[in-house]
Amino acid sequence: MTGHGAYDVLVVGPVSLDHNIDYQGHERREIGGAVVASGFAAAKSGNKTAVFTKLNPADADVESRFHGSGASVYWKPSVSTCSIRNQYFTANKEKRTCTSMGVCDPFRFEELPDIETKIYHFAGLVYGDFDGPLFAQAAERGKVAVDVQCLLRHVEADKTMAFHDWAEKKLYLPYIDYLKTDAAEAEILTGLTDRREAAKLLHSWGAKEVLITHNTEVLAYDGREMYTCPIKARNLSGRTGRGDTTFAGYITERQRAGIAEALRYCTALVSLKMETPGPFQGSRKDVEDYIRMFYE
Repeated sequence: MTGHGAYDVLVVGPVSLDHNIDYQGHERREIGGAVVASGFAAAKSGNKTAVFTKLNPADADVESRFHGSGASVYWKPSVSTCSIRNQYFTANKEKRTCTSMGVCDPFRFEELPDIETKIYHFAGLVYGDFDGPLFAQAAERGKVAVDVQCLLRHVEADKTMAFHDWAEKKLYLPYIDYLKTDAAEAEILTGLTDRREAAKLLHSWGAKEVLITHNTEVLAYDGREMYTCPIKARNLSGRTGRGDTTFAGYITERQRAGIAEALRYCTALVSLKMETPGPFQGSRKDVEDYIRMFYE
């Protein structure tokens, strides 16, 4: 466990032992999870980044996974390590089934490292990783950013995963400064297929800024103005971690820029990242060059 001092962001969530099987039956195993994609994206973008994760140390070496990321790594042992089997049915990876092969112990506020951070970024994988009171406690210490996936994706009795609405959404959305969903998750939460209308409703329930990702664009809404920015990736070989990269780029950039600038940065970041498998390994300059090439 390394690192100290004040951070721009603390990314909290389980690593996952991923078994990814493509439509031709080839299996690739890797240590993934939202905390990996988000941690690399934040740190490589030039932000002082800490990550906190839980796992059974017999399953993986968490320090080596984040080696070279630039993030400070904190972790605590869990009885089980989160593990997910992703079976893809098409070449473009849009259609898949996910099966749970292990669930991490829930995260508690008192377990988090005793560090100062501007943002608590909750990057979970399944329902039960976090609960609403955790967000409320974090809100007393800093800004709260939540990717809603981990509040909707439930492990069913047969170990498959299914999405259900977040029962306590109206109670805990007011504690959330930055809320991230994708188009499908926004519909589950609001019942609305129109992303703009969904963003407005989520804001009215208390989320201060809403980010909705889609395969064509990223949308941001702050209660006053609706912003969108197009995805411009030249290929999608690295689409795993798309939303996590986008969100980490947006919330950290918002600490130094307005919504339009932060949205452009995170959309360029994820467009560039999707062209290469794995977490983002480039630099802030690479993203700025990409912006000049494709967004100006």
